[in-house]
Amino acid sequence: MTRLAPVSDSAKTAPQSTVATSPVSAPATAPATAPATGLPSGGTPRLLVVDGHSMAFRAFYALPPENFATDTGQHTNAVHGFTSMLLTMIRQQKPTHVVVAFDLDTPTFRSLEYTEYKGGRNKTPEEFYGQIDLIIKVMAAMKIPTISVDGFEADDIIATLSTQGEAAGWDVLVVSGDRDAFQLITEKVLVLYPKKGISDIPPMDAAAVEEKYLVPPNRYSDLAALVGESADNLPGVPGVGPKTAAKWLKLYGDLDGILENVDSIGGKVGESLRAHVEDVKRNRHLNHLLRDMDLPVALEQTLLQSPDREAVEELFDALQFNTLRKRLFDLFGEEEPEDAGEAHEVPEHQLLTEAGQLTTWLKAAPGPVAVDVLSEKAGLAHEAVAVALVRADSAVVVELSTADEALENTLATWLAADAPKVVHEYKEALKALSVRGLALAGVIDDTSLSGYLIQPDRRSYELAELSQVHLKVSFEAAKEESGQLDLGLEGEKKFTDAVQRGYVALLLSEHFAPMLVERGAEGLLRELELPLAAILAEMELTGIDVSQERLATLLADFTAAMNAAQEAAFAAIGHEVNLGSPKQLQEVLFEELGLPKTKKIKTGYTTDAASLKMLLEKTGHEFLAQLMAHREASKLKQMVETLKKSVGQDGRIHTTYAQNVAATGRLSSNNPNLQNIPIRTEEGRRVRDIFVVSEGYECLLAADYSQIEMRIMAHLSGDAGLIEAYAQGEDLHRYVGSHVFGVAPEEVTSAMRSKVKAMSYGLAYGLTSFGLSKQLEISVDEARTLVKDYFDRFGGVRDYLRGVVEQARIDGYTSTIEGRRRYLPDLASTDRQLRELAERVALNSPIQGSAADIIKEAMLGVDKALTEQGLKSRMLLQVHDELILEIWPGELDTVKALVTEQMGAAAQLQVPLEVQVGIGASWNDAGH
Repeated sequence: MTRLAPVSDSAKTAPQSTVATSPVSAPATAPATAPATGLPSGGTPRLLVVDGHSMAFRAFYALPPENFATDTGQHTNAVHGFTSMLLTMIRQQKPTHVVVAFDLDTPTFRSLEYTEYKGGRNKTPEEFYGQIDLIIKVMAAMKIPTISVDGFEADDIIATLSTQGEAAGWDVLVVSGDRDAFQLITEKVLVLYPKKGISDIPPMDAAAVEEKYLVPPNRYSDLAALVGESADNLPGVPGVGPKTAAKWLKLYGDLDGILENVDSIGGKVGESLRAHVEDVKRNRHLNHLLRDMDLPVALEQTLLQSPDREAVEELFDALQFNTLRKRLFDLFGEEEPEDAGEAHEVPEHQLLTEAGQLTTWLKAAPGPVAVDVLSEKAGLAHEAVAVALVRADSAVVVELSTADEALENTLATWLAADAPKVVHEYKEALKALSVRGLALAGVIDDTSLSGYLIQPDRRSYELAELSQVHLKVSFEAAKEESGQLDLGLEGEKKFTDAVQRGYVALLLSEHFAPMLVERGAEGLLRELELPLAAILAEMELTGIDVSQERLATLLADFTAAMNAAQEAAFAAIGHEVNLGSPKQLQEVLFEELGLPKTKKIKTGYTTDAASLKMLLEKTGHEFLAQLMAHREASKLKQMVETLKKSVGQDGRIHTTYAQNVAATGRLSSNNPNLQNIPIRTEEGRRVRDIFVVSEGYECLLAADYSQIEMRIMAHLSGDAGLIEAYAQGEDLHRYVGSHVFGVAPEEVTSAMRSKVKAMSYGLAYGLTSFGLSKQLEISVDEARTLVKDYFDRFGGVRDYLRGVVEQARIDGYTSTIEGRRRYLPDLASTDRQLRELAERVALNSPIQGSAADIIKEAMLGVDKALTEQGLKSRMLLQVHDELILEIWPGELDTVKALVTEQMGAAAQLQVPLEVQVGIGASWNDAGH
């Protein structure tokens, strides 16, 4: 039998290090376990001390914030970079002990003595807020203590720890971007000083300091007192640079010696020194690091331990750190503890050759059977080549390529029957079996979907990962690709892996069952998500036809537009430039053209789209106009190129839908993503025009909901005004505008309507008055007045928005009309940024999630009606709130009525669901 190794539970039982926040924090008990990556027994302990804020800021500026953000909008670039750096340090330096020191926002003794201390620093970027708290959470999950002491800086904590470590005979490595740390360097203490980003971190020893600054480490603070330190806003002696200061220190021994002989120093630098003696004394006093603090964590309590796996899994899910998760667990290789208990034994399998063997096995025991489908690429899709059936105590495999007709028929009959089955990645199994001509019914659980309903904020629902997180069991199987096993395996190994996967799916299904009930999600799984998976499988296999001629024309047009914009941009400045190079653009915009500076970033000034748009509005410069046109054409060209590559051998595009990506419940589209086609632009309409009706069919039908999210808002809030507007069939935004602005509906201008529309949708997503002012380009006062007038008239909306957050704070989650929950632990966070992000998610998740559930219910209704009426028309796409169907000749009126009825009946709200339907030969023509 194959043995599934349990994941170590030592992380759950070992004592945790204290997260120290003040000198009176209780000390932690020193752990008894050996460090996961430390030196061999008897070796010299090695302490790694990290300057938390210094490294967090370095990580923040090394990694673009826009590339690191969770679904809730929390930026995580500093957290990711910091954690990555720390893992690299642990791997390379092999410390036995690790601790991280952080500053606090409270005043220190230095700032109290000198109010200008560290003054003049740039304002902390908004994207950085909340990330220090997240880093501290990561450290807690890794069982690495963090220390902050009110009134003191992290530098003082680091100096004290270094001094203690050296006194104990330990080797000490200080990781800091602050040059003040150089004064700590001795034979036992080195400083790892980052130069570029978070990867170039060379060690600085005494020789390196003396080579660069011409003084030994113990004199560095004297030199800094004379030269000054701009980072701390400590001005030095005018005219005195490092070479002069080093010459004086060599001549007079130390700073005291220089000051004692200050009258002997001639020239202008001597006069300058005498005029700034008090500044030098102040600098020396402030840059001198304390080495004798009373710390709440002892050296022994910094022992490096194996992380708390459960805490890391939960936190990294929320942060969406999949790669880092693997790096962390690879680094801290955990051995199975002696008291781990009995491992799971995967049953041996029998490779069946006769129908009677399968019949006997199926009758042997009741209960659900796990089904794992092995497939291989066959044309446009994967085709099933073998099926593994697994129960807790036995397993069988049917290899379809060698099975006779009787055996395959017996298997086909059972697969199509309602016998209870468990699978992982039901949709992929359905597709692979369908290509073979086999059905799959009776599925009561897809563990990738049930895992998602239980924990919708995870970034991955692969079987091995779910097993490790929920069962604490790790296993190795063949490579997963689109939910199927790679058959690049020899002999029985591929069947053993399939059985192992099926067995783990059974264990997970049993584990998930009470959790689904507890969360009220078993109905969503059985009645919504599983039936929807079958519909999506058919839609993916069918695909949608594409006009190759229109596709080629579109690609040529966008390429020409991109090239024309580039030439016009060159003409505007009189020379060529790389329009994709931020550095070259900065030189052109801010040096050559002298345009107003945008937001300051590490590499100069930002050239992102929002900043360039603002700059164009200010200056109207032709180069900016053409640069933005080039970017837009380039983006569209890239989109069309992706679509062209996605066209299959049958001339159709087969997108793949995922049910477990968006935490709100919305479907996502991939390979290619059809949801990112612009909706309201002419270019977007041209892209949709390449999707056409298939030969033999009459037309395409596009049906979508009108203002579904606002209708859901009216229903959830129960606001009488909104309900009345929809009941009377009013133009909602015009109706709301008439009440907000106090004019008759016919007097509501387009500008008024646009403001109200932006506000109505924005409020549902936590849009502030400041955000509304930026979006509408009006003053904050005007935006605030607009919101007040809106809430004065539509008080039900105001009360709902307030109440939904408060209720979520009590419950710990929000839920949709159908009961889909999203848990939001950060609603109780003490960090304002994290709490406000969670509040915004609490506002929009019920609305977005309810819209997602409604369109899914509509798809089930439409599919059922098409089947029951024996129609040949078929669903092809679902994009946002829109369904696209292909109509068989003679069925248009029937299908149009059917779709309108089923979509309108997908939910019973206090307001009607209005469905808009369009007909045409292309997706664009069918638009409305």
